[in-house]
Amino acid sequence: MSTESETTTRIEIRTDLTPPPQFRVIFVNDSVTTMEFVVDMLVSIFSYESGNAKQVTTIIHENGSAVVAVMPFELAEQKALEVTAIARSNGFPLNVKLEPNV
Repeated sequence: MSTESETTTRIEIRTDLTPPPQFRVIFVNDSVTTMEFVVDMLVSIFSYESGNAKQVTTIIHENGSAVVAVMPFELAEQKALEVTAIARSNGFPLNVKLEPNV
């Protein structure tokens, strides 16, 4: 005699998920990092259009800092580390801060 057994898999769809918290990526102005370098970082790392990158760079220069992106923490942290590493390898002290977007 052979017996057959059935396995049933139950899949539950969660609808109570919340999006990850968002963080602001902030570039801080300094007297050494060139505006051209900041524009290049905004274009290459944050996918800015050249004109917009120049406008934001001017805001950073005039106001001392500016929010350049708002994104989930892990992505914000990765991009901040990437910009910082590139800046240091080029001799620039560019400071990038992360703050919760509240």
